[in-house]
Formats: sequence, structure tokens, C-alpha cells
Amino acid sequence: MPRSESPDLTNEDAPKAGPTPIADPLIGARVLIVEDDPFIALALEETLHDFGMIIVGVGRSITQAKALAENTVFEIAVLDVNVGHETIDSVADTVAARDLPFVFTTGHGRAGLPEAHRDRAIVEKPFYVDEILRTLREELIKAT
Repeated sequence: MPRSESPDLTNEDAPKAGPTPIADPLIGARVLIVEDDPFIALALEETLHDFGMIIVGVGRSITQAKALAENTVFEIAVLDVNVGHETIDSVADTVAARDLPFVFTTGHGRAGLPEAHRDRAIVEKPFYVDEILRTLREELIKAT
């Protein structure tokens, strides 16, 4: 075939279009973390940041967490069930009232969750990175 002619592509010869990649819902999602244990809080901050999430605040007490939940823009929250000697109920109620998803973390199982939120997602401590990431992705997808 002379150089000036272009080959005649048929459908069989055309490049195949693959599936459209699905964007990871974690990337760019703003997350509120409520965790009183400084080591767990730091590990969560670093891990979620490394996977593209934006940390908007870390509440280490119920008072601080409630203020963040009321006044901060975020798409999802990670809520430790027991913060110090207090429970997360009022913070969970605030996030739920804003119609935002959240994930509980606890070492006490589903029985320790606030009664009004027993149907919410839970990740039991100690948790693995893939476990928390998977659960956050699922909740963000459900919320859209």
C-alpha cells in the first residue's frame, strides 16, 4: 500500500473501548473523625489522607465533636462509639440530622451502638485499613 493511503479500519480492527473507570468516592471526600485515642486518631488521619480524603477535623471529646459535626462541611464521618467516658449518641444524632453518612468504630460490637443508629455501618476495633476504606466507600456510594 502506498504511504499516502491510510488503512481501512473495520469494526474488528478498531481499538476496543474498555469500561469507563469508576472514580474512587474517597478521593476528595471530606471526612470528620471522632476518636479519643490519639494513636488511632493519627493513624486514621494519615491513612484516610493517603487515600485521597480531606480531613476536616478530629474531635477528641464529645463537646469538640459535636461542634465540628454542627459547623463543619463534610461528606462522611468516622465516629468512635465511646469517647472518653461518654457515648457518641448526640454527635451521631447531629450527623444523621444533617442527612450525612457515618461509620461507627468500636471494640464492643453492634450491641454498644446508640439505639437510634443500630442499623448504621460499623467497623470493629482493631480494624484493618482495607476494612475501613471499603466501609467508607460503600457508605459514600449509598449516599449518592
